Amino acid sequence: MEPDFVDHIILSVKDLKKSTEFYSKLLGKATIQKYDVSWKIGKTKFFITYPYKKNPKKFDKHNLGLNHIAFGVNKLQKLKEMQKVLDKNNIKNSGIKIDKYGKKEFIWFDDPDKIRLEFYLRK
Repeated sequence: MEPDFVDHIILSVKDLKKSTEFYSKLLGKATIQKYDVSWKIGKTKFFITYPYKKNPKKFDKHNLGLNHIAFGVNKLQKLKEMQKVLDKNNIKNSGIKIDKYGKKEFIWFDDPDKIRLEFYLRK
């Protein structure tokens, strides 16, 4: 037996307002609650919230745990549009690259807490 889909992803962030502004540029209008902010991407809910513990250490993708999150697109044109959104909002990014297997195009970038994100072309 296997699950039907990824239900939700939650990221803890340092500054909820700053992160909400950042992610809204990429994911559109957010649902804002008292303690978290969310977006719906396909069937998956994506949340940002404050950490459960006070004074968290900074994120490091090289440690155990999350390495990155890839948001999927189905067409190269959509990936190019996302590149324009990143550039328009002065979000430092890799530009469109080909993965190490030589098969898929992607763009990587970091959120305000240095959490690695990607737009990944799934053909």
